[in-house]
Amino acid sequence: MRFAFITIVALTLFTTGCVSSKKYKDLQAKYNSLQTNNNTLSGKNQSCESDLSSARTRISSLEEQLSSERSNLAALQAALDKCLTAGNQGSVNIAKLVDEINASNKYIQHLVNMKNKSDSLNIVLTNNLTRSLSREELKDVDVKVLKGVVYISLADNMLYKTGDYQISERAGETLSKIAKIIKDYNDYEVLVEGNTDDVPISRPNIRNNWDLSALRASSVVQALQYNYGVDPKRLTAGGRGEYNPVADNSSETGKTRNRRTEIIVTPKLDQFMDLIEKAPEKQ
Repeated sequence: MRFAFITIVALTLFTTGCVSSKKYKDLQAKYNSLQTNNNTLSGKNQSCESDLSSARTRISSLEEQLSSERSNLAALQAALDKCLTAGNQGSVNIAKLVDEINASNKYIQHLVNMKNKSDSLNIVLTNNLTRSLSREELKDVDVKVLKGVVYISLADNMLYKTGDYQISERAGETLSKIAKIIKDYNDYEVLVEGNTDDVPISRPNIRNNWDLSALRASSVVQALQYNYGVDPKRLTAGGRGEYNPVADNSSETGKTRNRRTEIIVTPKLDQFMDLIEKAPEKQ
């Protein structure tokens, strides 16, 4: 630009010839002003180019950051989708688990209700089957009801002499109490079971504990029939020897418990259902 201005001035001088000093000074002043403006514009141009370069650099950096953020966003979206899928599956599993827990609770409540019903039935059976006995008489007789079956257990020392199967004299009072229970429900089946400990026995008329237990049961059945008028059609005698223990035979206490006679009173099905109907709803 400076060269072009000098050229213009030179052409002016050549075409116009010599100029006055005042005009030259004016031209010089204009030249200086233009030179200053040119320098200013050049500086601004350089500044603009520098700013433009910086802006381009920032744009490039921002584009890289934007690309990175887009990648991060895509990864987060994928993770979110996976979480949502897992969450939905988890919700299904939780709902299924809740249903199973509810079903289990209902079943447990059903078992509790059945247990209460069973306990109530056992009380009814026990009360009905022992109503012929006084409180004092019940002290000598152990009556239990298990699953609708009545078990009357008598220790052998109440009925027999040691190692024998003959009914003792003092057993009459005990058997009379049992006969009251049996005759009070005269349609029930009655099974008399003899049990022994594991001590071997061998006598001329008793080969082993099988014989002893069976003979003892037979003695009780015959006493109930002949002495107390129980219908023999309802009676069954059986021996289980030493093979149905209720205690450990290693101690004298256990052996004493195992030497027992059990009288099992079993209601028939229709009678059993009648007893169920009599059971209260709540214990």
